[in-house]
Amino acid sequence: MSNPIALIVDDEPDILELLEITLGRMSIDCRKAADLRSAQKQLLNERFDLCLTDMRLPDGNGIELVELIGHRLPELPVAVITAHGNMDSAIQALKAGAFDFVSKPVDLQILRRLVETALKLDQPRGATGGEQPTGGDTILLGEAPAMEQIRVMTRKLARSQAPVYISGESGTGKELAARLIHQQGPRSDQGFVPVNCGAIPLELMESEFFGHTKGSFTGALADKAGLFQAAEGGTLFLDEVADLPLPMQVKLLRAIQEKSVRPVGAQSEVTVDVRIISATHKALADLVEKGLFRQDLFYRLNVIELNLPPLRERREDIPLLADLVLTRIAGQHGTDKSRIDPATLDALCQYDFPGNVRELENILEGAVTLCEGGVITLEDLRIPETRSGPEQAPTADLPLEDYLEQVEKERIIKALEQTRWNRTAAAKKLGISFRALRYRLGKLGLD
Repeated sequence: MSNPIALIVDDEPDILELLEITLGRMSIDCRKAADLRSAQKQLLNERFDLCLTDMRLPDGNGIELVELIGHRLPELPVAVITAHGNMDSAIQALKAGAFDFVSKPVDLQILRRLVETALKLDQPRGATGGEQPTGGDTILLGEAPAMEQIRVMTRKLARSQAPVYISGESGTGKELAARLIHQQGPRSDQGFVPVNCGAIPLELMESEFFGHTKGSFTGALADKAGLFQAAEGGTLFLDEVADLPLPMQVKLLRAIQEKSVRPVGAQSEVTVDVRIISATHKALADLVEKGLFRQDLFYRLNVIELNLPPLRERREDIPLLADLVLTRIAGQHGTDKSRIDPATLDALCQYDFPGNVRELENILEGAVTLCEGGVITLEDLRIPETRSGPEQAPTADLPLEDYLEQVEKERIIKALEQTRWNRTAAAKKLGISFRALRYRLGKLGLD
């Protein structure tokens, strides 16, 4: 099998030589170009597996080469070499379609990792196209045009290392979309590390993200790797990134830009190779305007945005999703699959689902428990539009323990509905911690 071939483009002979030697030691053959015109000519006359280009060229800009490759050779990964600290150029290149970037002076360890990742792009990987995961992973299933666009977009995003910002209401499946991007990309053989930014105590946040050394603070009994190190070579998913406090936002920005972290108590930084995908149900741009989220971090995270539609904008998918949920529930419980009568299905399709797919799953799990004869009727659905009468207050005739449990359950459900099933926000509304809410959801059978 022949060696991969890379086109390296730079007008500095020393840089070209450094790149050629480094790639040569990785058994990659190199073709060199000192300007934009020569690079364009070679690209159109020879097949390459990778392109590395400087941003500044004597007769043009590296962005022009990125755009040409994106238009004429979309399967060819191209990375840009930027001046140190010039993140504006790096982000501009990523938005134009660059696979990744490396800064001068070139860190050879980072360069080698970039090249290794790029060359994995043509290898077969996990679920793609219509081969979507089933069971609980319902977000990317559906026949609505919006969902087909999302599936196409995830395949494109999987071929890049650009940071992705996933927006959408709670319950639309932002983590599932992030997982699919990871599974379809060259990092699929490494870890996918999700973290809820709103669930980490402030005093532990830096240690959780970057790790710490033994004795760096009270309770640090041994060295501990952080989330960035745990995601090494893979993907770090920052869920509810809007909940990060401003001091942590500064440190996160530096870690992303420098591709390195400093564990608490350490004297030196550690290089990390991690792809960042972030998400929140909040309007992040509005938080930037209010000074609650750093503009530079928003700019760095929001290189490419993927917006997930709410369930009410793809009602035609509700019957399919409901059927999949019922299939999963039957499989988990080892029971016959319940079915929904036509009138009840019509009611489901008319409901706005403020909690989206997650709320649909919760509603059907409750309905399966309540239904008789394996048929779910209007009486079994706990949604406002389908309850047969006005909301009834809990009766005091119940035993005290049952009465208190019913009050607690209704208070939690109300808080979840008011916060569009955002558990972090619901916990704040209830005046309890996120972990306490998770415990209560499990205890009450709402999780």
